[in-house]
Amino acid sequence: MMPRVGWLTDIHLNFLSLALVGEFVEELSHQQVDAWLISGDIGESNNLVTYLKIMVSRLPQPIYFVLGNHDFYWGSIKSVRDEIQALCQYHPNLHYLSAAEWIELTPTVGLVGHDGWADLQFGNFATSDVMMNDYVLIQELVNQSKAGLPRETGWLANEAAYHFRRVLPQALARFPHVLAVTHVPPFQEACWHDNQISDDNWLPHFTCKAVGDVLRETMLAHPNQQLTVLCGHTHGKGEAQILPNLQVLTGGAEYGNPTLQQVFDFTPR
Repeated sequence: MMPRVGWLTDIHLNFLSLALVGEFVEELSHQQVDAWLISGDIGESNNLVTYLKIMVSRLPQPIYFVLGNHDFYWGSIKSVRDEIQALCQYHPNLHYLSAAEWIELTPTVGLVGHDGWADLQFGNFATSDVMMNDYVLIQELVNQSKAGLPRETGWLANEAAYHFRRVLPQALARFPHVLAVTHVPPFQEACWHDNQISDDNWLPHFTCKAVGDVLRETMLAHPNQQLTVLCGHTHGKGEAQILPNLQVLTGGAEYGNPTLQQVFDFTPR
């Protein structure tokens, strides 16, 4: 049973020296938790494996994680995911949620997750002047015209939505409470930055409507169960109550200053 879980997001370890990465992980090792959850943006494609190896070698608890857009910088989504799945085969305490089914944390709390992707559906992408590094540093998105980007990002978002459509009902059939870990906020109400919701210029690049639609639909069909979504990406901390049984927690972050977001205690009372 894993009732106490620590949540990390957007730790961007590539902004630290390896010595400081070691110090951060050492601090985490003193936390009284049974498992770790990471909602993406651990590093970049050329150092992600190094950071995960450091964490799994120094933290005794299992690590359940998804990847964020930064984790694919300087690489391709497919190659990074393949590399990470291979890494998990060699480290039993590493669990990539995008390639997993549901996980039991306690007899009453389950866990699911997927990377997700900003699908440009909320806000106004047509008039947005935001230029994300994603569009020049990730192989699948390089050389896409503005008109072509929604097709590519939509495919990635729909892949995540399909995953949740499949695994979330399975988890809800077994647990009264499920945690869903994803990188990109799935609702515009959860797109926090500087203590406010992002505007139409930024919303397209920081929300995943496809996943949100599936989560909302699924929880409307399961009114007696609870879903808590853990996400990041915006670096703005906030909470959003989408339905009486659907809450989204968005983690805050600052480059060069990784922090523990929260420790959840699901110990049966």
